[in-house]
Amino acid sequence: MDRPAGSVTTETPAILRALSGEVLSKPPIWLMRQAGRFLPEYREVRARAGSFLSLCYNPELAAEVTLQPIRRFGFDAAILFSDILVVPQALGQKLWFAEGEGPRLEPVDTQERLAAIDELADDGKLTPIIETVQRVRGTLPRQTGFIGFCGAPWTVATYMVAGRGTPDQGPARALFARNPALFQEIIDRIVAASITYLNTQIAAGVDAVQIFDSWAGVLAPEDFQRWCIAPTKRIVDGVRAVNPQVRIIGFPRGAGRLIPDYVRGTGVDAVGLESAIDRDFVRDEIQSLVPVQGHLDPQILRAGGPELERETEAILAAFGSAPFVFNLGHGILPDTPISHVERLLKAVRG
Repeated sequence: MDRPAGSVTTETPAILRALSGEVLSKPPIWLMRQAGRFLPEYREVRARAGSFLSLCYNPELAAEVTLQPIRRFGFDAAILFSDILVVPQALGQKLWFAEGEGPRLEPVDTQERLAAIDELADDGKLTPIIETVQRVRGTLPRQTGFIGFCGAPWTVATYMVAGRGTPDQGPARALFARNPALFQEIIDRIVAASITYLNTQIAAGVDAVQIFDSWAGVLAPEDFQRWCIAPTKRIVDGVRAVNPQVRIIGFPRGAGRLIPDYVRGTGVDAVGLESAIDRDFVRDEIQSLVPVQGHLDPQILRAGGPELERETEAILAAFGSAPFVFNLGHGILPDTPISHVERLLKAVRG
């Protein structure tokens, strides 16, 4: 928290103040996947779009679903509606979504298959997403922060190699064990594309960016430095070289006790917390380094009731005396009742 906060004032959106190291009496709140299937208005727009990817690449509709949770709940931040796999698609890898099963790509697991995709991303393929940013920026309430994002190189690479999600992303780990030079080439392409992509989002109007490393937790400690920390640091440095004022949130999901190493090694401004992490450890070893974000279990939000209020109070008591952004430990579940989100907001805002 020793980096200059730039022009942060009391007029600055609350989330940016918290990410800059300010302790607020009521922490800002947003939820991962807050623009999603638990909202009936999202489901209506999704049906009109025809497919998930069509929605991602339709600036008018993507801007609409980005703004829907802000209109309904008044969250302290909007997050761009898109997907981490638009980067490999911009690199020329074929991407589609199987209904009910998730993303599918043509695997890149040999030198020949890597040679068949581009060394540099086609930024033109990402132009509709940047237009979405511009549309949201022009409509978003002044007090609401705007978060852009990309996938971390390790997590994106796991999908590029396997062509889909697997229980432990084993195909990527097998590839870097068998051919680390090839795996490094894949990582390098993702890093370069992600730096450009994030800087373009920032130029179009986002206030902060989050780097999602959803599969960080499957890496052994000896691999965590090479495939998680080092590539993420390159992205952080590449963004800072152009946009030193923008706050960068890292989310190495599942990293647990490796998070302090991640924070020191990457230089992120804040870090997201999974639901299962020990709170005393967070307070003593992580929150002393940077602001933290998280970490309510999405299952508890879905269940609601007194347990939701007890858990919310416990999280606020654990982290509220230092810079903190309230969020979930992962994305909101599609069958979460809207009334439970309203109850959570009331509990956090008192």
